[in-house]
Amino acid sequence: MRLPLRRAAVAATALLALTSAATAVSHPVPTDTTPADGHPAATDTTAATDHPVLRHGLLLTVSGAEDSSVRVVGLTCRPEPGGGHPSALDACDTLVRARGDFDALVGNRHACTKQYDPVTATAHGIWRGRTIHWKKTYGNACMLDAGTGALFRF
Repeated sequence: MRLPLRRAAVAATALLALTSAATAVSHPVPTDTTPADGHPAATDTTAATDHPVLRHGLLLTVSGAEDSSVRVVGLTCRPEPGGGHPSALDACDTLVRARGDFDALVGNRHACTKQYDPVTATAHGIWRGRTIHWKKTYGNACMLDAGTGALFRF
């Protein structure tokens, strides 16, 4: 029983450290919702949660079954791609192609085994003026990559 609590504590510490390093935490939603590319942004239909919201950029996580491992990275797309993501330009391009709709990500379509080793991806923050709280579990890491491409490749 102590091991899951330790994992949760390590994950929480990593999230807090990254959030503090990436930008200030805020709960209000910015009013600027005009995308730079002129395309209308997809509507965020996710209900508000208790997750902190970054003033700009996204906090991305990938965790294994029962939160056995957690990887965390920040992503900003404006004014320049960055935020600590190792493939920030490709990740931002992936988001732009999906117009910010995480359920419409094109990803990197390729064949995957059906081995069940679930991974959960999350995104929290602000993208083009919209508050994002998104979470999805995939059957394995290959399926995550096939479904999200560079966005969760860290």
